[in-house]
Amino acid sequence: MSAAAARAKLTPATLAFLLLPPLFWAGNAVIGRAMVGQLPPMALSFWRWAIAFLLILPFTARGMFAARAEIRARRYDLLVFGVAGVGVYNSFQYLALQTSPALNVTLIASSGPVFTLLAGALFFHAPVSRRQAGGALLSIAGVLWVVARGSVEQLVELRLTPGDGYILFAIAVWSIYTWLLRTRRPQIPAATFLAVQIGIGAIAILPFYLVERAWTGIEIALNPPVLLTLAYVGLLPSLAAYFCWDRAVARTGATLPAYFVNLTPIFAALLAVPFLGERIAGFHLVGALLIFAGIAIANRPVAART
Repeated sequence: MSAAAARAKLTPATLAFLLLPPLFWAGNAVIGRAMVGQLPPMALSFWRWAIAFLLILPFTARGMFAARAEIRARRYDLLVFGVAGVGVYNSFQYLALQTSPALNVTLIASSGPVFTLLAGALFFHAPVSRRQAGGALLSIAGVLWVVARGSVEQLVELRLTPGDGYILFAIAVWSIYTWLLRTRRPQIPAATFLAVQIGIGAIAILPFYLVERAWTGIEIALNPPVLLTLAYVGLLPSLAAYFCWDRAVARTGATLPAYFVNLTPIFAALLAVPFLGERIAGFHLVGALLIFAGIAIANRPVAART
């Protein structure tokens, strides 16, 4: 889809579909960081999707039964969607938040368009212009500056914290998921498709949650903060955000929604500073400037020749 065609489709409803996911995901990162020590990452990931599945099942059971032939025929594609988009991405984000601040995680994650661009070129035969390549390199420089915490010495040695590595891997998986969503999405209703993905993702996470529980011996205390956290993550960044993401991709293509995800660190900063006491450092601003400048260059439409 051309840039002009995408802009033509930016109705108020489409704009809402594009804006709500980054807002909900920013809240998810802030809450995930706030609950370190109370909810282990695999426990948070599993219960998030188990709750989401229980909430959506009454509304989608009939649709899943009606689409059973398509679900059976596309079961391998659906397995990939559920494992990659639900299981891997979210679990690794919660792992990242164990050792990295929410602002760092969301800022690094804002490089998603670069990974989407590279994934399209490597696996989906999408052409990459020199301008796009230059913008990608600029964004990568911003990611590296955030990873290095603004330290040239650390940048030269390229020492990744575990959280940095986890979120970079999660972004790579998400970029492939986004392209698959555009090119191989089964022809089933959005709510049904979301429910199937959530069910598969929760099942994929379950064994890792059980291993984590046996390894750590941590029992979840069902106090008000934990219950509110589970209610939030099970509803807004799960059901609401994924439904909006699916509709946004269906309306505008795979690329444009990835650019709106860059609002996530902005929303995260607005939430993390007052609620987590995180501080916005100079390297955050420099990294954000490089990342967003690179994305703007890569996404700038080519002027028509006269």
